Amino acid sequence: MPPAAKGPVLWKPFCLLIIDFMKILHSSDWHLGRSLYGRQRDPEFAAFLDWLLEALDAQNIDLLLIAGDVFDTTTPSNRAQALYFNFLSKVRQTGCRHVVIIGGNHDSPTFLEAPAAMLRTLDIHVVGAAQGDPATEEVLLLKTESGHPEAILCAVPYLRDRDVRRVEAGESFEDKSAKLIAGLAQHYKEVCAAAEALRQATDPTLPLIALGHLFTAGGTRTDGDGVRDLYIGSLAHMPAHHFPPNIDYLALGHLHQAQKVAGQDHMRYCGSPLPMGFGEAKQQKIVYKIVFEDRNPAIEPLPIPCFQRLAQISGDWSHIAQEITSLKAEAQPIWLEITYNGAELLPDLREKVDTRLADSPLDLLCLRNNRTMGGGYQEDESPAPLPENLSPQDVFEVCLDRHGIPDSQRADLRAAYQEIVVGLAEKDLLS
Repeated sequence: MPPAAKGPVLWKPFCLLIIDFMKILHSSDWHLGRSLYGRQRDPEFAAFLDWLLEALDAQNIDLLLIAGDVFDTTTPSNRAQALYFNFLSKVRQTGCRHVVIIGGNHDSPTFLEAPAAMLRTLDIHVVGAAQGDPATEEVLLLKTESGHPEAILCAVPYLRDRDVRRVEAGESFEDKSAKLIAGLAQHYKEVCAAAEALRQATDPTLPLIALGHLFTAGGTRTDGDGVRDLYIGSLAHMPAHHFPPNIDYLALGHLHQAQKVAGQDHMRYCGSPLPMGFGEAKQQKIVYKIVFEDRNPAIEPLPIPCFQRLAQISGDWSHIAQEITSLKAEAQPIWLEITYNGAELLPDLREKVDTRLADSPLDLLCLRNNRTMGGGYQEDESPAPLPENLSPQDVFEVCLDRHGIPDSQRADLRAAYQEIVVGLAEKDLLS
């Protein structure tokens, strides 16, 4: 007989360890309240926010990033505010544990930060403007519901000129640009250094994620996108190599077209969720889903549905008529921007277009007749009318042309004008 057992047999069942990697959604530039040629777009914004809630739920997102320009103006309408707060009130129902929001150049820091203490109880963190002690107030340690650290955030908002440089008499525009870039780089250096110290003291494997709202060197824009120059003309575009190397993912806002920064896979703009102008009509809008395994991000674009189709038509009358006929055949609501560039004078262009659009779901938002806009004027004549919907910079360019300003003087005049425009915008933010 076999020897008796000396004690009870202990069975050790095999346990399967399931690792739940952190999932992040990067969005920006909502511009709630924005209109297009006077047409309100609240239904589109509402549809996008409903879709975003569904995406947070379906993708099991843990953290939502909103990288600035939540609103289109510093004084958002009641409807825009209702869309924003209604969305935030529903985020936790999707299972998303954290929301981090930074202010953009269109946002009012005071307005964004007013409910910050209340929102923090819902794990919604808002940083509307540069903080007094950015090394502590712009660095966030995010934790799971059980209190386990899961990520470190550098929530750097749009940094205004006064936040990053000291004005000195006699500075050239090149001096100002160099100081702005140095100030931006120094701010990120200090915040990321504080975040790194926190990471080393907590868990060296935690992902370090930075947000920002700025224009990087080499960034791509689209005509009519409404993206404002942030500082002085095209100066102070931040080079990619000035961002600290310890950033595992850089979530940027300001540019409306999704793109990498200098080809760096972990530095990205996700772009705006809606086409902000007709120049963006053909873009596929996206948000980025980022899944972290320790400090390694896997990045995937999630396409956003088109909630209101836009179409641009430009050319002579034959081409315009053909394009209208083609779009009518699709039998769906489309907003149109039409520009006539033909050689023939068409004083009845509006009537011809309206006739073509009759009994169709096509909706004309803007019609330009460039054939009637050219030509200068003599001293005893009235100036040619300006095209509609020009930006302030476009109007200034027309002014330079009509006054015959030589090319050698235009660069300095443009920079001086842009400095005034930016200063007025920032004064509006503070009022």
